[in-house]
Amino acid sequence: MPHDSAHSLDSVFDWIDAQHRARRDAGLARTLRPRPARPSGDTSTTDLAGNDYLGLCRHPRVTRAAAAAAHRWGAGATGSRLVSGSTELHAELERSLAEFCGFEAALVLSSGYAANLAAVTALAGPPDPAGTPSLLVSDEGNHASLIDGCRLARARKAVVPHADPAAVRKALTAHPGRALVVTDSVFSVDGDAAPLADLARVCRERGAGLLVDDAHGLGVLGEGGRGAPHAAGLAGAADVVATVTLSKSLGSQGGAVLGPARVITHLVNTARTFVFDTGLAPAAAGAALAALDVLRREPDRVTRVRAVAGGLHRRLTAAGFTAVRPDAAVVSVRAPTPEAAVRWQAACRAEGLAVGCFRPPSVPDGVSRLRLTARADLSDREVEQAVATIVRTAPAGARGLRPERGL
Repeated sequence: MPHDSAHSLDSVFDWIDAQHRARRDAGLARTLRPRPARPSGDTSTTDLAGNDYLGLCRHPRVTRAAAAAAHRWGAGATGSRLVSGSTELHAELERSLAEFCGFEAALVLSSGYAANLAAVTALAGPPDPAGTPSLLVSDEGNHASLIDGCRLARARKAVVPHADPAAVRKALTAHPGRALVVTDSVFSVDGDAAPLADLARVCRERGAGLLVDDAHGLGVLGEGGRGAPHAAGLAGAADVVATVTLSKSLGSQGGAVLGPARVITHLVNTARTFVFDTGLAPAAAGAALAALDVLRREPDRVTRVRAVAGGLHRRLTAAGFTAVRPDAAVVSVRAPTPEAAVRWQAACRAEGLAVGCFRPPSVPDGVSRLRLTARADLSDREVEQAVATIVRTAPAGARGLRPERGL
């Protein structure tokens, strides 16, 4: 029977309109807000929303290195890393990251998201010789990239309560085969740190591997910013793999997997987000290399960003707000409702303060928050002004809220 082709074409995606209306009516629709270019020296807006923890995104050495790499190697990598997308910069960056963080080897990918997908799916592995599938044990607070990696992997999954080594031990004990425990080092919503040493102890009791996403730890935790695995004494261990992003403390873009050389070789041969993805742009690789060098030369940036985070927390809790005590650079401040959180963020923005806003469904615990990110290049005066703005614009009911899961 013939179809009305015009009607069919127009109605194919009608279901999208219904979903958008539902999100809009619930106040959950997301929109893109282009960030205007900020002239050098412009202080009209204070940024506590981005993840430029060490203030290196605009550092002259970093931006000059990005420009020089683009001039020498071109605007793009031109192909996958295995075809034409590997340059001397990529190799140098991998050596530098591995040496700085204390691991045997590293592999650079186009994003931290791609690095997590690569590591989780490749290290889940096939069933063991007895035919038992491997097990992935994932913290319920893990970043979406780790969750998606677990979903894509051909393995059994166990989601365990947040930061609970006993629950990890229980999940591992119930599984007879190979297993990998997957966790953030610093959780991106609340900014609390995982108990890495305890998790490693549990993994070693049961012969499991440990995969740590150190996106929010690199540049903030460990000696000289070498990251959370380094701080926990796990860097370079034969049973530990870490992932990092180059887009936070290093102010660039891209991601990397760090671990034993045989793990990196395995990823080169099996990780689909490495094999089939265009390599990281040379400009980003050059910028990350320069930022890593600045971090080596200026370790005080690490101390400063922690001090700024602590200062934000102290001032906000003293003003009556419920805020997470920061283990790294993220400070989470509870809001009374999702709608209040959105209004609070908008009011801050209107007064020249950019802050993050996390609310359902992005947060599975249902707790809406402002998410503040400390930066090493913020002055004490800027911190004081930011807190004053948050206090002044706070919605009714924002003070004295009952703590929830670490808040």
